[in-house]
Amino acid sequence: MDKLQTKLKLRKESSFQTANKRLSRSAIVGSIIATIIVSTPLLYSLHESVPTVKVWNTFLFTYESGAWEEAQFAMWVYTSKFIPLLLLTIWFFTCRHWWYHAILVPIIMFAFQAVITWNAEAGNIDEGTFVVLLPILVVIVPSIYLIRAKMFNKINKSDKTLEELEAEFMIKPKGVWSRIKQYF
Repeated sequence: MDKLQTKLKLRKESSFQTANKRLSRSAIVGSIIATIIVSTPLLYSLHESVPTVKVWNTFLFTYESGAWEEAQFAMWVYTSKFIPLLLLTIWFFTCRHWWYHAILVPIIMFAFQAVITWNAEAGNIDEGTFVVLLPILVVIVPSIYLIRAKMFNKINKSDKTLEELEAEFMIKPKGVWSRIKQYF
């Protein structure tokens, strides 16, 4: 009997240690994500520290603004594309709702615009975005509509609440890397 109690005690302790490791890992990841989100106003205002010159020399690199005329303006354009892209990406990987694939549309739009901004000779940055987004919209919008239709079909046939049905459609990977692996 003592062996059985010892074995049960060891299992309980090991499961407690595993739960503590998971909890501390998620607390660390959550703290990093919260720090990034809280620091976005600071990241956005970093362009103000860039000088208003065409060529910006630092000890790490030299940046030539090209068609942007001023390095500070170029950095403002880059941060205005990068910060929303960063926040949307965090939202996509942390969202647990059934409609989280809809967040891919603005993510792809800002990613496309961020890539275009690197080519300063492109002229109007936001031109052509819809042409790139159209194939993605053709896949995502009907998918979201079908999921929504399935949910409302189940609502009409069952006595579950909307929250319970949403919980059924919710995808719960164990972490950020498993969510990323889910797409590749």
